[in-house]
Amino acid sequence: MGARFSRIAKRFLPKCKFRILMVGLDGSGKTTILYKLKLGDVVTTVPTIGFNFETVEYKGINFTVWDIGGQEKIRNLWRHYFQNAQGLIFVVDSTDRGRIPEARNELHRVLSDKELEHACVLILANKQDSRSALPVAEVANKLGLHGLSKRRWFIQGTSAITGQGLYDGLEWLSKAVHP
Repeated sequence: MGARFSRIAKRFLPKCKFRILMVGLDGSGKTTILYKLKLGDVVTTVPTIGFNFETVEYKGINFTVWDIGGQEKIRNLWRHYFQNAQGLIFVVDSTDRGRIPEARNELHRVLSDKELEHACVLILANKQDSRSALPVAEVANKLGLHGLSKRRWFIQGTSAITGQGLYDGLEWLSKAVHP
């Protein structure tokens, strides 16, 4: 009986839809995360020149996720995607210690844009399955997240390969964009 009610409810109850941007430096794992969430599997990826977008459903919420390439040459184009975004997923390679300051600068540059002033921010500290990964708390400190006092943010350790932490992050995001 409960399963039948669920199927009927899915048909007639409207689903919530949210526009979410996913950015981060090149090689951080954005595309791998997107397709792990969409397909439940790891796919072979190449550097994203431009963008990928997919709709990911989680707990009755449709997230249209825009995965935008992270090469330095195209980061200035990110701002063209900011309009009407309710959330931002910023992906950081936790193993790339040398580029954490660059990631910090890009994160703060993006968050200073007026179009994103009300967007909640999910930071995915990716590649936590690697022995050389910085702990999540250290990534948060190095990114200066505790200084974001006027913004809803959350950092989640993840592994795009295993899927560890991805749904925990989506859980927070679903509550943040749809309180």
